[in-house]
Amino acid sequence: MKVIVDENLPPALAHSLAALFADLHVVIHLRDRFGPKVEDTEWIRTLSSEGRWIVISGDRRISRNKAEQQVFRSSNLIGFFLARSLQKSSMTKQMERLMAFWPNIEQQAELVSGGSMFEIPIKTLRLKTI
Repeated sequence: MKVIVDENLPPALAHSLAALFADLHVVIHLRDRFGPKVEDTEWIRTLSSEGRWIVISGDRRISRNKAEQQVFRSSNLIGFFLARSLQKSSMTKQMERLMAFWPNIEQQAELVSGGSMFEIPIKTLRLKTI
């Protein structure tokens, strides 16, 4: 599985996931691949052209902005967006939730088509479809 962690989450989170899953998955931070402040539509189109990528994001704007949402929905990407309350939490809490949801992320990546979006909540263990 190829995973990209977006610019709204710390690079350390991506680097930790990359070390943890080194033998199973490719995990990179958006800045490591595209540099700082790349336009969302640009990286979405680029990654989509490379096939299926999993996006771990703290930027719900992608699911709300019409232009960004349209590009994402027509892409090969699958998005997992942290709930607003989780975005405001510590990196430790964010990592805890990602680890709790990792099996679900792997499973959903196999089941759904590109352009799918989900929310990772702070309390329950149910992914919410966006």
